[in-house]
Amino acid sequence: MDETWSVSELNRYVRQALEQDYRLQGVRVTGEISGFRTYPSGHWYFTLKDAGAQVNCVMWRGRAEAQRSRYLPREGEAVEAQGSVTLYEVRGQYQLDVTWLQPIGEGELYREFLRLKGKLESEGLFAPERKRPLPLQPRSIGIVTSPAGAALRDILNILRRRFPLAHVILSPTLVQGAEAPPQIVAALAALARHKPDVIILARGGGALEDLWAFNDERVARAIAAARAPVISGIGHETDFTIADFVADVRAPTPSAAAELVTAISVEDLRAEVDLLAARLAESLLEMTQYKRLTLAERQAQLKGLSPQAQLRNARQRAENLAARAATAMLHRLALERERWQGWRLALNEVSPLAVLERGYAIVNRPTGAIVRRVKDVKPGDPLRVRVSEGEFGVKVE
Repeated sequence: MDETWSVSELNRYVRQALEQDYRLQGVRVTGEISGFRTYPSGHWYFTLKDAGAQVNCVMWRGRAEAQRSRYLPREGEAVEAQGSVTLYEVRGQYQLDVTWLQPIGEGELYREFLRLKGKLESEGLFAPERKRPLPLQPRSIGIVTSPAGAALRDILNILRRRFPLAHVILSPTLVQGAEAPPQIVAALAALARHKPDVIILARGGGALEDLWAFNDERVARAIAAARAPVISGIGHETDFTIADFVADVRAPTPSAAAELVTAISVEDLRAEVDLLAARLAESLLEMTQYKRLTLAERQAQLKGLSPQAQLRNARQRAENLAARAATAMLHRLALERERWQGWRLALNEVSPLAVLERGYAIVNRPTGAIVRRVKDVKPGDPLRVRVSEGEFGVKVE
């Protein structure tokens, strides 16, 4: 006897058949991530593909939140996914319900990451109560990163723009490779002698193995032992390392770390000084008006009641009050002038001319470009050397 099914019945039957096949449950599939996207609901949707085919995938919110702390897939990345095959009845579309993801060949690294994360967390190194707040106006900022990386240039550009009054101390280190962890530890220790108010630990983005130096137990314990608050700016927003969990504050990028360190900029300070000056002027005006009213009242009382001596005394008191008000105003203005002079001197300390006064020089090519490395010149090149008193020409030998 022929049986007619509705579309809903057919799709439901196929879904149940797929989910009852034990070979399609807990299956592992390798492929390349394509079309990765997240939704406000917290679910992840993407496609796994190879040279010949593709399969739609979904990871529901609960699993996605747990997965995010371990690894966030990127477009075009080769991964291994585990999940169960099912069918989305509404569209009649079969898909892989993913339970976890990992980059191909990085399984051991992730297991080591989770092992160390669990160990340090049990010791309390991630505890919120041990996190220290960042200073609002740091006088000195320590930076631990590679001197040749783009991360350092980004950080310095932001610090110069937002808060040039701060003294910047670079403690250089490797940020990748087997030799990087002990160098990072040594760089953090070296900064302790300078006693910075805050430390930025940073490097640019990269693959898991590129960032692995920041998943080292020695680095984690050095961060925890640092005397100053440490802000980590490692990789991109989706990258998480052990250093991020131990640091007092995690920034999504090196540039964001510099922004957080300079929460109050020079422009903010200038605005505050302008506001204080306006309040001072308003207070002086109110005091002067009050004294004038008082003097007018006294003069009215003296017109028919006091002799000439009392009138002279009242005038003298009024003059004294006016003089005191003028002295107070001059004193306050002198204090503000001293504050601005201190800021001017601090700005002069970080200017290029101040650096030249200390014996340094700036070497330029004929085009005006600054010579930064030896490989920028060759024998016979004419150069211009600028020192504090002027400049002169040289030739490379």
